Amino acid sequence: QVQLVESGGGLVQPGGSLTLSCAASGSIFSIDAMGWYRQAPGKQRELVARITSDSSTDFADSVKGRFTISMDNAKNTVYLQMNSLKPEDTAVYYCKVAARNGFGYPLRSWGQGTQVTVSS
Repeated sequence: QVQLVESGGGLVQPGGSLTLSCAASGSIFSIDAMGWYRQAPGKQRELVARITSDSSTDFADSVKGRFTISMDNAKNTVYLQMNSLKPEDTAVYYCKVAARNGFGYPLRSWGQGTQVTVSS
């Protein structure tokens, strides 16, 4: 009922920046929250950042001060601005949406994942 399309991943040097985007589509009436998660090889998936409909945000301690999450409500799109990137940020980044359809039913979906590699 809801689909997410991610883009913006790639290879960047340490200290560089990348912006990830994730657009939600489908039978969406409203979005409660959107977030970014990442999973590095051999590691458990972790929350990177999330933003709610009232603009409340939450960040992993490892990215505080470096990453910014924002949402364009008109486009149902969430962005993750990543600055001062470190090799430790290398992972597959997944976006997730918590939304509702026109009947108030919950909608949940994950993006396909986009690779972010931070390396010299």
